[in-house]
Amino acid sequence: MKRGKRYQECAKLVDSSKVYETKEAFEIIEKMPKTKFDETVELHVKLGVDSKHADQQVRGTVVLPHGTGKTLRVLVFAKGDKAKEAEAAGADFVGAEELIPKIEKENWFDYDVIVATPDMMGVIGRLGKVLGPKGLMPNPKSGTVTMDVTKAISEIKSGKVEYRLDKTNIIHLGFGKVSFGVEKLVENYNTIIDAIIKAKPAAAKGQYIKSVAVSTTMGPGLFINQK
Repeated sequence: MKRGKRYQECAKLVDSSKVYETKEAFEIIEKMPKTKFDETVELHVKLGVDSKHADQQVRGTVVLPHGTGKTLRVLVFAKGDKAKEAEAAGADFVGAEELIPKIEKENWFDYDVIVATPDMMGVIGRLGKVLGPKGLMPNPKSGTVTMDVTKAISEIKSGKVEYRLDKTNIIHLGFGKVSFGVEKLVENYNTIIDAIIKAKPAAAKGQYIKSVAVSTTMGPGLFINQK
C-alpha cells in the first residue's frame, strides 16, 4: 500500500522496532507534520484475554481529565419528568416512541450517544438491529441505561469514553486531539490505561497487557512501554 508524502514524513520520526516511554511517544506525535484538521490521537491495547469467554470480557467507561476534544451529541429516551430533566441537563434530543419510525425509516443518526431510562428499554429493543451494529445501543455497563440522566449527560459531555474488547482482543479508542499537547495527552492516556488495568478479569491468566500503541488518525503507530 502506497502511503502519502505526509505519512512518509511522519514515519521517518518513528523507529518501528522501538518501544517508547509514554512522554517520548507523545513528543514525537507533536513533532509530526500537521494535517488540515485536528487529528484524533488513538489508543490500541492488545490484551492477553479471550473475548469469546464471558468471564474474560473487558469493558467499562472512564471520564478523561481533558475530555476527547469532540463534543458529543446526546439523544435521551425518556418520558415525563425524566424527559424534562434530560432537556435541562443539556441533552441534544429527547423523545420516546415517536422517535422509532424516524430512526428506522428515515435513517436518523444525528447523535453520537443514546441514554435511556430503564422503562424505555422495551421501546428501544425494537431498534436493536439498527442501533446494535452502530454501537449505539444503550447499556447499563456503560452507564447509558440509568434513571440519573443528568449525571449520564454531564459525564458524556465532559469527556466520558467507553472501552471494550473487539473480537481480536484489542481495545481501540480515541482519547484526545493532537492540539492538546504532550501533557494533556499523557494524563488522558494514563487515566485510560489505569482503568483498563483495574478492569482485569479474575479469569485472565498470564500477561494481561500484551502491547500498547498510539497513533494519530492519519499517522503511523508507536509502541509504548507498559509494564
